[in-house]
Amino acid sequence: MIPVQGYLDKKIAVLGLGRSGLAAAIALEAGGAIPVVWDDNEMARDAAQSKGYAATDLRKSGVWDDISRLIVSPGIAHLYPEPNPVVAGALAAGVPVDNDIGLFFQSYPTEEWSGFDVSPRVVAITGSNGKSTTAALIHHILQHAKRPTQLAGNIGRGVLDLEPAHDGEVVVLELSSYQTELARSLTPDVAVFTNLSPDHLDRHGGMGGYFAAKRRLFAEGGPDRAIIGVDETEGRFLAGQLSEGPNDDRVIRISVEAKLQGAGWSVFARKGFLSEYRKGRQVASIDLRKIAGLSGNHNHQNACCAYAATRTLGLAPKVVEAALRSFAGLAHRSQIVAVKNGVTFVNDSKATNVDSAGKALQAFKNIHWIAGGQGKDGGIDCLADKLGNVQKAYLIGASAVEFSGQLGAIPFQICETMRQAVAAAMAEAKNGDTVLLAPAAASFDQYKNFEQRGDDFVALVNAT
Repeated sequence: MIPVQGYLDKKIAVLGLGRSGLAAAIALEAGGAIPVVWDDNEMARDAAQSKGYAATDLRKSGVWDDISRLIVSPGIAHLYPEPNPVVAGALAAGVPVDNDIGLFFQSYPTEEWSGFDVSPRVVAITGSNGKSTTAALIHHILQHAKRPTQLAGNIGRGVLDLEPAHDGEVVVLELSSYQTELARSLTPDVAVFTNLSPDHLDRHGGMGGYFAAKRRLFAEGGPDRAIIGVDETEGRFLAGQLSEGPNDDRVIRISVEAKLQGAGWSVFARKGFLSEYRKGRQVASIDLRKIAGLSGNHNHQNACCAYAATRTLGLAPKVVEAALRSFAGLAHRSQIVAVKNGVTFVNDSKATNVDSAGKALQAFKNIHWIAGGQGKDGGIDCLADKLGNVQKAYLIGASAVEFSGQLGAIPFQICETMRQAVAAAMAEAKNGDTVLLAPAAASFDQYKNFEQRGDDFVALVNAT
């Protein structure tokens, strides 16, 4: 646990008592603060009470008179589409609003660091797609290199659940836009921007607000090194804002669409080969084509980001390459779960938007595609040019009928449930085909989360 510093004997309100909220309350108390907790959900309040935290209704008048700060869990809106009433009350009372990420960056460095031979470092990853895989891959490479490391944020543990720093340790954080948009302190040593595509637009008031939330990771504290995917306009704009010129190697540009050979530092992947260039000359190359845990162009982008991050931490290209080859991939992200009678079954349940689903559809051949769920605005219209590898679609969930009208000439079957879809795809897939779960939709119409949806797919595949 990271005890929160700077609030000795002060009352700090905590809104939202899920994983991050409870961890924040515990860490605040460990640092000498007095946590005042609330959740609109009665079950969450009861769970907090079982841990010794009696709930205080933060919606009542006068509650803010002696509270120094409000800590908000990431799923709670503070601005768009409208502020949560508790957040609105804090803002009206002039109480600063923060989150657990801000508390972490404020509290992670301690006086003990002065006795370390090598100062701990923080690598933070944001972007629309690939954050989890990139974070896990960096963590894996560091473990392979025998470097002390911890993984947290939007993946694995909450940031305040981490252990206090060790000499030379690297903390790897995956940070969503919900986390970066509100943190009052954002000071990673290395910051990574994977890519940008439309998502969570209602929460951020549009694409500009969404990009602004991501950009804060680079603008608030100024990382020593910024690793920027430049295949979208926003990434190129961000890299340009952070760089002092073509030779500035504090910005490492990443691409899977172009060969980058400028005077600075770049890492790109083309035709399955990762290349590192510095000062216009190639310094390393890795063949990614046979690494099962990194199949597809989108995973090659993740590999480029992780490679660049670990190179900035002093790892040699050969060490990084060996670690990449032993990476098994993450559950629910282009995860190969079985090969039966020559048919490959892939769980990409994390593909909750069309951009991530499109990348999966281009990573495999002869696809029997399981898609659908709680669709987002526009459905799958923009995937029309990415369906060339699809032999048939098996549609599930609330968006099944809508998606069926957006497939053009692609054969489809409305299956409604995962069980029916898996059974139908299994019956029709042949040797050399791929059965791919890449829903292009949220899971909440039929499942608690994308993990539960992916687990259901895996269980059905393995049961047959």
